Amino acid sequence: MTTTAILPAATTAAGPRPARVVGLDISLTGTGIATLGGTTRVPTKGRRRDTILERHARMRHITNRVLEEVGTVDLACVEGPVGYATPGGSTWDRGGLWWRIVSALLERDIPVAVISPTARAKYATGSGASRKAAVLEAAQHRYGAILESDDEADALILRAMGMHWLEQPLAAVPPGNAAALAGCQWPDREAVAR
Repeated sequence: MTTTAILPAATTAAGPRPARVVGLDISLTGTGIATLGGTTRVPTKGRRRDTILERHARMRHITNRVLEEVGTVDLACVEGPVGYATPGGSTWDRGGLWWRIVSALLERDIPVAVISPTARAKYATGSGASRKAAVLEAAQHRYGAILESDDEADALILRAMGMHWLEQPLAAVPPGNAAALAGCQWPDREAVAR
């Protein structure tokens, strides 16, 4: 894995310490991760004919890598599950991986925010219908980030949303974009360690 796009959290000299927020775009093929240290991706490949042991090993590998990257944080912002009604793909595996990672975060007492793909796109571009390429372009432009994939861009936007919700935005965001924060499933603010 490579780490790119070092992103400082906004704070003042007399203000609170920067919140430790991670953004996670959970995927079987390329989970994007954004932390204070930058962005990275956990790429994996599978086949439809993989055995249950191979599928389990793949999900365990992704989960372990994600947890290594996450470490100790105040808040994890994950993209909500999507596409489970779409024909084809690995519906059970995608859902299983999502719950495996979210459960591991919760078991570590890390508060989790669930952000829909449309809220993520709206925060990035102003439109909840924007495609991944537009989100990637917006993330690179707004944060000056060098991102190797849309998975990393999605993770960065998820992290930025968490930072904004904690009143430490990474950059100025138009009010129409920031309105996307209202439609997310945030944890109790008191649960977020500060």
